[in-house]
Amino acid sequence: MSAVAPKADGFFDCRDSFAATIEALAEADPRIVTVVSDSVGSSKLSDFRTKFPDRMVNVGIAEQTLVAVGAGLANGGKVPFVSAASCFVTGRAMEQVKADIAYSNVNVKLIGQSSGVAYGELGPTHHSIEDLAWLRLFNNLKLIVPADPWQTAEAIRAAAAYDGPVFVRVSRMAVPALERPSDARFEIGKSETLIEGRDITIIANGTMVHRAVAAAKTLAAEGTSARVINMATVNPLDDAAIAAAIETGAIVTVEEHSVRGGLGGAIAEVVASTNPVPMRIMGFPGFVPTGSAEWLFDNYGLNEAGIVEAARQTIARKK
Repeated sequence: MSAVAPKADGFFDCRDSFAATIEALAEADPRIVTVVSDSVGSSKLSDFRTKFPDRMVNVGIAEQTLVAVGAGLANGGKVPFVSAASCFVTGRAMEQVKADIAYSNVNVKLIGQSSGVAYGELGPTHHSIEDLAWLRLFNNLKLIVPADPWQTAEAIRAAAAYDGPVFVRVSRMAVPALERPSDARFEIGKSETLIEGRDITIIANGTMVHRAVAAAKTLAAEGTSARVINMATVNPLDDAAIAAAIETGAIVTVEEHSVRGGLGGAIAEVVASTNPVPMRIMGFPGFVPTGSAEWLFDNYGLNEAGIVEAARQTIARKK
C-alpha cells in the first residue's frame, strides 16, 4: 500500500513516504514549497531540492526563523511544509508556533521529523517526547502521528488539502506496513480499528501501533479479546472511538511520548469526563537517558511484553 520500497527486513522509514508524497503533491500544485533548517538530508528532501530548486528555503540552523518564514510564505499564498527535527521545530520555536502559526491560524504544515526517541544516542536534548503535550495547547492546530508509510502519505495529502495549520509527527524509526482493507482511507480526526475486541481496548499511535497489534495477538492466544485502535489524530480526537473503547471496560494507551499531556492524557480527559473506566497510560515517565531507541523502549516496557502485562493488570481492575 506504499510506493516506497521497504528495507531488507521488510520495515519502512516513514520519512521516505513523506518525501515521495510531497514531491508528488508539488508536481500538481505550484503553491507547495518546503522550508528547512539545514535539514535537507534528515528530511529526505534532496530529490525535492533537485526537482524544485526554487521552491525550497533553507534558513540554516535557526528554527524560530524557520517557522516565521513558513508563516510569511503562507500569508503570501504558498502552502509551506516546514520540516525539521521535532524537538527543535517545537521546543526552540514554540513562541513562533504559538503566535505566527496557531494564533494567526495560517496555512502552514509543520513536519516534526525524527520524533520521539529516534535520536536516542544523542540524549535528552534531541529526544522529542514533549512535543505533543506542548502543541495540544493550541486547539486549532491539527496533530497527526501516522503509524506506517501508507498512513504517512495519507496524512501528508490530508494536511495539504486542509486549509489551516497542521503538525505531522514523522519518525525515522523503521516500522512495518500495517494490515488494513484495500479501500482504507485516512481522515483527520478519525481513528482506525485494526483488531476488534471486547475485554479491553489498546489505543496507540506512531511507532507503537504495530507493537500494540502484536500484544493483542499474544493476548488472544491467552483467551483475552483486545481491541486495537490506531489513534493517529491526537487533535481532534475520535470521540466516538473512545466511547466504544469505554464499552470494553478497560483502556491502555501506548505512545512514544511522555505520559504527561500526550495521547494518553488527551484520552484520559475524555474518559474522566464521560464514563470513567480503569485506564493505564504507557509512555516515558520523564527525561530518559541516552541510549538506542529500542533499548529505551525495552527499558520502559514500550514493547509487546510490556503492553501485554499492562493489559492484564488493567483488566484485573475492572469491576
